[in-house]
Amino acid sequence: MTQALHVTDLAKRFDAVQAVGDVSFSVEQGELFGFLGPNGAGKTTTINMLTGLARPDSGTMTIGGLDCTRRPRSAQHLIGVVPDESNLYPELTGFENLCFCAALYGLRKQDRRSRARKLLEDFGLRQAADRKFRTYSKGMKRKLTIAAGIIHQPRVLFLDEPTTGIDVASARQLRRLVAELNHAGTTIFLTTHYIEEAERLCDRIAFIVEGRIVQVDTVANLLQPLQAKNVMQIACEQDITGLLDALQAAFPSLHFDPSREGKLQVESDRPIQAGALVHFLEEQGVEVSEARKIKPSLEDIFVRVTGIGLETMHANRGGQA
Repeated sequence: MTQALHVTDLAKRFDAVQAVGDVSFSVEQGELFGFLGPNGAGKTTTINMLTGLARPDSGTMTIGGLDCTRRPRSAQHLIGVVPDESNLYPELTGFENLCFCAALYGLRKQDRRSRARKLLEDFGLRQAADRKFRTYSKGMKRKLTIAAGIIHQPRVLFLDEPTTGIDVASARQLRRLVAELNHAGTTIFLTTHYIEEAERLCDRIAFIVEGRIVQVDTVANLLQPLQAKNVMQIACEQDITGLLDALQAAFPSLHFDPSREGKLQVESDRPIQAGALVHFLEEQGVEVSEARKIKPSLEDIFVRVTGIGLETMHANRGGQA
């Protein structure tokens, strides 16, 4: 496949903080590539370097075969950018915002107007086309911002935390729109700290922690090590952190992970006897509200590879369920 992006040893420091350190990866043409990590991991800084908003201290980067290392804006005609904060004009209508963005990319008046109308229709915003952008809901603003990012039909689209802070229904609709764009041939570079979002949408995922990539692979390959595992989740009414040593001593063949917001996750290569576990916990005075088998997910791999507990990722959610 043809590479849409290629990055080698990209690095950026802000005073004493190494925001990105020697990051290397490639994205194939037509791929939906996920950049997954907590806030402050270096995701936005990486996008800013790739899109010409920040200059790297070292390393090389190409987009569509064009060297953007010394000329960061040489590939501007090939890319679309949707920042984590909207960059549209509150005093303009939705239609006017899209037409203005199209003009910046050199589209002729007739073409930009027809393109704006089509995108407003595709994104379910036709009824709000003549309303001021400042009157839009958060979900509507996010959709229009994405529409503005693809007004010139870019080959590569950078999406920075597209569903942060919006309601569940809008987030679902946006994920569907992103998947449709990718299926139509747009290469998408998606940064997110929503693990389930990355698992649902992406072909490949890079885990980035403290400015460094710790693993890159397809979702299927990332999940493979846990496919043969038996996994059970036990929900308890009390904090059972203090019982972990006793649990491990009583059930030495099991692995216990308490990092899932009040739920104890249990893993084993063999079938797990739920009754014995629940009985042991109840004897210790713990009230068990649920014990169920679950399918291993990308969350389990992320915790295992990065050492970051899910409570850290969930604390960054910004309001989305």
